[in-house]
Amino acid sequence: MPDALPSLTDADPASDPPAVTRKRPKPGERRVQILQALAEMLEQPGADRITTAALAARLSVSEAALYRHFASKAQMFEGLIEFIEQSVFTLVNQITERRQSAADGDVEPGHRLVARVVTMVLQFAEKNPGMTRVMVGDALVFENARLQQRMNQFFDKIEATMRQLLRTEVDGQGSDTPTLDAQVMASATTAFLVGRLHRYARSGFKRLPSEHLEASLALIL
Repeated sequence: MPDALPSLTDADPASDPPAVTRKRPKPGERRVQILQALAEMLEQPGADRITTAALAARLSVSEAALYRHFASKAQMFEGLIEFIEQSVFTLVNQITERRQSAADGDVEPGHRLVARVVTMVLQFAEKNPGMTRVMVGDALVFENARLQQRMNQFFDKIEATMRQLLRTEVDGQGSDTPTLDAQVMASATTAFLVGRLHRYARSGFKRLPSEHLEASLALIL
């Protein structure tokens, strides 16, 4: 989108036109533009490894301009991961807090809350294809190993949340091994979640992760 031009309504027609000045991005705005451009490039099915040169060209700036805002390309990917974490876990917390604040007798079963978590993550991926490639690690293959480790921790945290939600329910059902039962169910559900994300990315974003989702979760949970 072109930068805004100054108003010329008060200019004297007989005088030379005033010089056009470019509007400087607000603090932090350029960082957001860089991350948005990176995410958009990741949305291209089968895209090769994204270079800073290609990213700079897309933004019509120099590579040096990119490095004024990010110390490295790894830091750019960290910015995307931070967006994923903040977006997803904000909603996860809303789901779990809703259960904790529910009145006695009106508490939603743990397996339904787990289904809500899975549905929310898959819907987020469906709306953000480029982020999906980061989540499954496709975009991180040639990048710093710590980025993949951070995404691994992301799914570990998702699984831990599921396990806690399921343990409360299984324990209430009188299971002799509530911790083990909850762990198995959470592990299987997380594997299903990650598998759906992989299929979405590997299909060039054609096989939607929400496909037959309710029936699939009913089989698992």
